Amino acid sequence: MSKKISLILRQTCNLIIPAVLLYALYVQFHGDYGPGGGFQAGVIFAAAVILYTLVHGREKAQRIFPASIIRIFVALGLLLYAAVGVITMVMGGNFLDYSVLLHAPQHAQHLGIFVIELGVGVTVAAVMIIIFYALDEYSD
Repeated sequence: MSKKISLILRQTCNLIIPAVLLYALYVQFHGDYGPGGGFQAGVIFAAAVILYTLVHGREKAQRIFPASIIRIFVALGLLLYAAVGVITMVMGGNFLDYSVLLHAPQHAQHLGIFVIELGVGVTVAAVMIIIFYALDEYSD
C-alpha cells in the first residue's frame, strides 16, 4: 500500500478492531440462543481483518494472517462441518442427525449445532479473507 494513512485513522482502527473481533466471537458462540451464528460471525471477523489490511497494508496483514494459513482454515472449516455429519452416520443416525452424538438428545442437538456453526464461521471468514487478498493483489 503506497498511500500514507492518517495517524488518527490508524489509532482509531487499532481501538475498533479488537472490539469487532470480540463481537464476532460473541455472535459465533451465542448464535444458537439468538440472532447470529457461524455465517454472521465469519463475515464480522473477516471485516475486521479487511479493515486491518486496508489501514496497515497487505504486507503487515499477511504477516499476521498469512494466505497459506487462511487457506488451511478454509479446508478445516469444511472438514469440521463434514466430520459432524460423518460421525453421526457412523454412530447409527442420518447425516447431521445430532441426537446420536450424546446420550441426552437435547445436549446432543446443542453440541452438533455448536460444532457445525463453528465450521461455518471458520470457513466463511477464511474464504472472505482469501477473496479480499486476491482482489487486493489484482488491484495493484
